[in-house]
Amino acid sequence: MKPEISPTREVACFHCGENCNELVILSDDKNFCCQGCKLVYEVLSENDLCNYYDIANHPGESQRRKGLQSNRFDYLDDEETVSRMLDFQNESESHITFFIPIIHCASCIWLLENLHQIHSGIFYSRVDFIKKRVQIKLIRDKISIKELVSLLSTIGYEPQIHLSNLDKKDGVGLDKRLILRLAVAGFCFGNMMLFSIPEYFSEADLIDSSFRGLFSYLNVILAIPVVIYSASDYYRSAWNSLKQKQINMDVPIVLGILALFVYSLWEIFAFQRSGYMDSLGGLLFFLLLGKLYQQKTFSTLEFDRDYKSYFPIAVTKIVKDQEVVIPLAKLQVGDVILVRDEELIPADSLLLSSLANIDYSFVTGEEVPVPRQKGELIYAGGRQKGNAVLLSVQKPPSQGYLTDLWNNESFAKGEGRLLESLATKISSVFTWSVLAIALVAFSYWALVDFSIAIKVFASVLIVACPCALAMSTPFTLGNTLRIFGKSKFYLKNASVVERLALIDTVIFDKTGTLTDPANAKICYRGEVLSEETKALLKTMVERSTHPLSNRINLWLGNQTGVPLEEVREIKGAGIQAVFKNQEFRLGSATFTGFRNRIESQNGNIVCLSVEGQELGYFLIESGLREKASEVIDQLKTDYDLHVLSGDFPHEQTYLEKKLGEEINYNFKQSPGDKLTYVKKLNSTHHTLMIGDGLNDAGALQESEVGVAISDRVSHFSPASDAIMDSEVFGMIPQFLSFAKSSRLIIKASFLLSLLYNLIGVTLAVQGLLSPVICAILMPLSSVSVVVFTTLSTNFVAWRIGLLTSKLV
Repeated sequence: MKPEISPTREVACFHCGENCNELVILSDDKNFCCQGCKLVYEVLSENDLCNYYDIANHPGESQRRKGLQSNRFDYLDDEETVSRMLDFQNESESHITFFIPIIHCASCIWLLENLHQIHSGIFYSRVDFIKKRVQIKLIRDKISIKELVSLLSTIGYEPQIHLSNLDKKDGVGLDKRLILRLAVAGFCFGNMMLFSIPEYFSEADLIDSSFRGLFSYLNVILAIPVVIYSASDYYRSAWNSLKQKQINMDVPIVLGILALFVYSLWEIFAFQRSGYMDSLGGLLFFLLLGKLYQQKTFSTLEFDRDYKSYFPIAVTKIVKDQEVVIPLAKLQVGDVILVRDEELIPADSLLLSSLANIDYSFVTGEEVPVPRQKGELIYAGGRQKGNAVLLSVQKPPSQGYLTDLWNNESFAKGEGRLLESLATKISSVFTWSVLAIALVAFSYWALVDFSIAIKVFASVLIVACPCALAMSTPFTLGNTLRIFGKSKFYLKNASVVERLALIDTVIFDKTGTLTDPANAKICYRGEVLSEETKALLKTMVERSTHPLSNRINLWLGNQTGVPLEEVREIKGAGIQAVFKNQEFRLGSATFTGFRNRIESQNGNIVCLSVEGQELGYFLIESGLREKASEVIDQLKTDYDLHVLSGDFPHEQTYLEKKLGEEINYNFKQSPGDKLTYVKKLNSTHHTLMIGDGLNDAGALQESEVGVAISDRVSHFSPASDAIMDSEVFGMIPQFLSFAKSSRLIIKASFLLSLLYNLIGVTLAVQGLLSPVICAILMPLSSVSVVVFTTLSTNFVAWRIGLLTSKLV
């Protein structure tokens, strides 16, 4: 059935659900907004997959804005590029995993897991909804990777492929070796508890006494893999610490483990007693559980990124007047490339076209595009706005200006400046104190009764084992990470919490961080605009890709445009249109012929004229992000605040009015300037940098804590210590307060643990505690400290609004 095209009316597209604003395409009695959506429907219909539309209303992605270049996947003809993308291949089949960000509902999963019905060359596909990934297995002789990607693009699920995809990296997931050690400790601990039941109820005659010795020997067998395998990381850490002539928290833990194990062996084999192997198993199990809890972080997020995370995987090269798509890795100096509208410039290049309009906001933060003339050098990282341009590559992508942001050694955060954990600071003093007390007690009791001396020595080491001290930090910080994550604030690791707690200076990027283009304020001043003039303006700004034109377009709302005889956009100047034989101009004061130049301290000026006569102008102010003023007001009493921006200082008066004059404002800051500024502050302050763009990458790395704010945390963000969803920008004061509270909770848990140890050691040196009582007190103190830290962090988070319930 040949599709019919009907005039515009308010109907929704059957495939994607968008309004058919321009035209309605009818096919099979269904409405489509564009040929792309209709094509996807036809593909599904031909393969009997229309159940896709029964699972969700309008489950598909709009195809209206998709690029339709027939050659854009040609780089997948390169065998070397494809082989680096594959998970596995042999003579008959290939396995590959794609990241598809458009996956959003059950219908997406259903369609992607039924790809075998669309093409016989696909025999397996499985979706990981949380990570938005799909693993596909295909028959090599029936379908190529290029054909597969084209197929996915056709049905609206084009994979997101970047240069970094070629460098396979293991995810940040949990340590499998740690999980295996925990499993061994848990299995042995559970069985040792079972074999020790007769000892727990020794007054009751639960089992024949002849079996008790057997159970003790079985406990020894079960304890061996716990002591040798499950505790191996602690031995390694303690040994490395001693080799460096230092003592970390793992040294006293190892002493406690060995003392408990050796004394239990002595009890079992010398005196035919039960020993304390079950307590030893419980000790290792809970220690490893705390470490696993700390490692449970957000594996879907990437905190360490380089230029490969931002560059496309392929570029369009011009060879004998023909377009050839090649992998970026094969781009060479001297190649001529074609860069289309909204495409990223991958290498420092000379402009061969007469004019280009480059948006450097990706690099500098300045959101207004910069006009460039033929022969000028254009740096990598810029984005072309408007018509396609030709460029001659001058440097390889790996040596361009953009990659220097990472290659600069000063951009790397020095490890020596990281805060030493509180537990490590205490462990050295604690360990020497415990050893000294144990040796003194042993020497005293050796003169009285050597057997008592051995018992006292082991008791002191066991009861004073800093297990509670060691577990309080990972459990507190692990729970803090969990709460931050639930609040859409994702920290790279637990040490970031400690650094956040000591911050005294907060530095904000302006564009995209404090300001939000979606909240831009537009004010028109001049002659009253008639409906006809508004319709004319609507058509003019719709033809432009300039950010200021886009804001005026939003200001005009649903205004209907009018047909124009001629429309031309002069990049860097404005838009020129002819309507009813009159020339209208929208743009800069010079371009529009305004005789009195308009200077504004509050924003950007866009002028409107007809036949050289002034009609009026638009004042466009960058709108502050929601709750930005409240955040600044809450922070200014406790923190030194700074604002860095790559923009020109025309908005300083506006910002001072909205945010306050006591903030240190700094404009026209290049990425290097921001880095230098933060480095200077670091000499006297503990700094937190909050930014959103690549231009902030150096400052984020140089600051003690760098936080990247993003509208989609799983996508673009520069290298950072934390990623914050833009939705929770207003909770920055609460996040900083919670970090400080977590540090105080750790200190309180240390005091609680030290109190346990002080009481226990006091009794142990007097010979009033046996090792079995010590072994009971040791896990009891650890459990009580874990309960205290968990409940405390939950309560504090609930009190300041990060959790909705005390019990979460």
